[in-house]
Amino acid sequence: MATKKESIHGAWIVFDEEMQDAIRYLRSDLQRDEAMTLFDAARFRGSAEFEDDYDRDWSLVYNRGDNTFTLFRRQRE
Repeated sequence: MATKKESIHGAWIVFDEEMQDAIRYLRSDLQRDEAMTLFDAARFRGSAEFEDDYDRDWSLVYNRGDNTFTLFRRQRE
């Protein structure tokens, strides 16, 4: 698994390359304001959870030290 870093609407996201679907969802499927709501929630609370169009669960965790976000895939219980 290679780790990548990409800017979406000015927010830097760190993720494993196999998570391209979630990156595409944040960048292309959501409107800018919708994506920014997720980034703002993660900044305020430390993390934000969302679901993509294919019912996959994701989390964005805010990294205060370097002002980036880490993307994780969550497993359903």
